[in-house]
Amino acid sequence: MKEILIRPERCMGCRSCEIACAVEHSQTKSLFGAVAEKPVPRKRVYVEFAPEYSISVPMVCRHCEDAPCVSVCATGALSQDGIIRVVTHDMEACIGCWTCASVCNYGMIGRNKEQRIAIKCDWCPDLELPACVSACHTGALVYKEVEEFSGSKRAEAALKLARGVTAGESR
Repeated sequence: MKEILIRPERCMGCRSCEIACAVEHSQTKSLFGAVAEKPVPRKRVYVEFAPEYSISVPMVCRHCEDAPCVSVCATGALSQDGIIRVVTHDMEACIGCWTCASVCNYGMIGRNKEQRIAIKCDWCPDLELPACVSACHTGALVYKEVEEFSGSKRAEAALKLARGVTAGESR
């Protein structure tokens, strides 16, 4: 199963992922059209700046196994697919009580105050590649299976180590 995975060392803090997310969840699916929409489309990915490390980190819903947001949802507006683990949100059933937001360990549930509903990442089910990942030009967000992602990170680390050994050798 593919997931949105993060490579924080590659994030430049450009927020292209946030804009792409809001546009994808707009009615018009167009940047210029989305700006004029009411209610204003909301992002479901957040770029947070960590000042003590001077880096920006993109944050997306982890679609946790046994997701606490699902278990506390009083109306059943949040549900989780048992196979692919994606947590989906039924906006019609949401009453905007924000209980889900209070239990999310990652702070990934936002609110649409105009409609009084919670909003969260859905991995863009109508797209082959989630909008935030497509918009990320540095590769800070990737959409891969965890094993494939881990393998590529191991290969990169091995290459860095090999370069370090080679660069440190005297001839």
